[in-house]
Amino acid sequence: MKKSIARKVELVDDLVNKFKMAKTIVMFEYKGLSVFNLTTLRTQLHKENIDLKVYKNNITRRAASIAGFDSLVESLVGPLAVAISYDDVVAPAKIINEFAKTNKTVVITSGVIEEKVADKNAIMELANLPSRETLLTQLAAGLLMPVKELAVGLNMLTEAQE
Repeated sequence: MKKSIARKVELVDDLVNKFKMAKTIVMFEYKGLSVFNLTTLRTQLHKENIDLKVYKNNITRRAASIAGFDSLVESLVGPLAVAISYDDVVAPAKIINEFAKTNKTVVITSGVIEEKVADKNAIMELANLPSRETLLTQLAAGLLMPVKELAVGLNMLTEAQE
């Protein structure tokens, strides 16, 4: 009996550490998802350095409470999987949302974005953001446009003076 309690305490401590290191945490329902599909999702997430694990809700509740995410506790109902990203804020929400489009049993319920508890709507907003590369491209285009217009204007002035 004592071994099982020690194991649970160890799981809670491990999950608390993961929660504290996480950039983003996404909780989602996976009920009815085949082992093959769950493995496929796990592989996609692992490529982006995102952990995916199914914990008992009591373990997750205790870890969330200890980590300071008390308002997350109320959303931990039913069978949930936990995706934790340590690097990219957007990737877990984006990958799980895309996966859910073809696997209707996957339903995002809640999560944490940069140490702030987020509901389903906030996670979905994050999932629908353009990728980092797209945002950088848009920024570069925005920065280059005034330079291009200046060059065209100077070129027109030099042609007018000739």
